[in-house]
Amino acid sequence: MALTLIKEDGTGRSDANAYANAADGDAYHDGHLYATAWTGATAAKKDAALVMATRLIDAQFQFDGAKLKETQALQWPREGCHDPDADGWGGGTVASNVVPKPVIEATCEMARELLIADRTAAPAGEGLKYQNVGTTQTGYDKSDTRPVISRVAQGMLSKFGTLLNRKGGVVRLVRS
Repeated sequence: MALTLIKEDGTGRSDANAYANAADGDAYHDGHLYATAWTGATAAKKDAALVMATRLIDAQFQFDGAKLKETQALQWPREGCHDPDADGWGGGTVASNVVPKPVIEATCEMARELLIADRTAAPAGEGLKYQNVGTTQTGYDKSDTRPVISRVAQGMLSKFGTLLNRKGGVVRLVRS
């Protein structure tokens, strides 16, 4: 069965599976210096990359505010999401009937990244501190592993929420 990309249009669709479509991706990559992976991809690959990028963004980010509808498939649109660039002193909120342009662009950026490499694959040596190959011992340094969400996309999304980080977290304090 072929993938059908259904773009979120700001109404809180229950069947949406992407924040951007191929036309959004084409427009974004028109001004991208390293767009070859995107421009060389087939329409089906572009759609698949956009759907996967949306899944990863929704799984890796906790956005401010709340979903517009309980039944919507994706995290956007949202109510009460702070936007530091909105009108008013200190910012305002994102309109509750839109997916913000930085979210659409981050989806396009992540789609390009996914066309280049599988960012969800386990890094070499995962679970190992050292590996013995014959008489040679190889050490694995996990500090340089590529993040699932690219640094560029993280920057685009960071004004609307927080990247969920598995290395650290928040612990709820309950006083009795």
